[in-house]
Amino acid sequence: MKSSYTIAIIGPAGSGIRQLAIARKTLFLAAALLVLTALAMAAGARDYLHLKKQVSRLHAMDARLQDQSRLITLQRQQVQTFAEDINTLKDRLVEISDFEKKIRVIANIGTDAESPGLFGMGGATPEDLEPRLPLAEAHGALMRDMHEQVLQLGSATARQSARFDDLLSHLENQIDLLAATPSIRPAKGWPSSRFGQRTSPFTGRPEFHRALDIANEVGTPIQATADGVVTYAGNKWLLGKTLVVDHGHGMLTRYAHCSDLLKKRGEAVKRGDVIARMGNTGRSTGPHLHYEVRLNGVPVNPEKYILN
Repeated sequence: MKSSYTIAIIGPAGSGIRQLAIARKTLFLAAALLVLTALAMAAGARDYLHLKKQVSRLHAMDARLQDQSRLITLQRQQVQTFAEDINTLKDRLVEISDFEKKIRVIANIGTDAESPGLFGMGGATPEDLEPRLPLAEAHGALMRDMHEQVLQLGSATARQSARFDDLLSHLENQIDLLAATPSIRPAKGWPSSRFGQRTSPFTGRPEFHRALDIANEVGTPIQATADGVVTYAGNKWLLGKTLVVDHGHGMLTRYAHCSDLLKKRGEAVKRGDVIARMGNTGRSTGPHLHYEVRLNGVPVNPEKYILN
């Protein structure tokens, strides 16, 4: 077997032929080196592609982590905002409760001493949440406090709603009572005889006058002094033509010595309605209105109810 190989190199025309002798061992070594180099390059290319793919995955994972971090930060900021909203809502609820108490004082409407307070029987207002604490450390504690206070606010809102319903009911009763309370002058004129002790113009003896007499010309309009229903409209001997209005709540007014009655029994009247005209009927010394106010059947001083 030959120990070397001869390679003939033919140059350009006229330059002759060159021969190069290469040992067989050297040729094999060169071939092996070439193969190893090719294999190394292939392995390097494969590792490069794998590394490139891994780097791409890492970039994608980093982008997702950043998105999740931003989302977590946003959610924690929203939690802080919700905590602040809870504090604000709690303050507003306390203000509403205080306003309701003021209305009760003004309207002279008490509360049940045994009724629970806004935040339960003897319950104090919960302390404000601390939304600006580092959420990475106190997120769980803040969420628990928020959940507890939301439940407390729900119960407090229900209690406050019930108290407003009770207050509204009392105010409606007060409105009805005010509408049924005589509060205006029944007719224009001047007092000719007041409520209380007086000397009778007919007998000259002391007597108790149960009304307010207002003198003026015959035909002067007479007004209902409160809302009510006419329960009597007719002639009452000494009182002459008389009209009686029942206002409810034990309140009743009587208008006597009229010349004309403009309402009939059973008719509803409103405060300020003209219901009769002043006259001189019955036992009377001159044209005037005999105006009575009775509470639960007992005559009371009409002037105490006149606000105008």
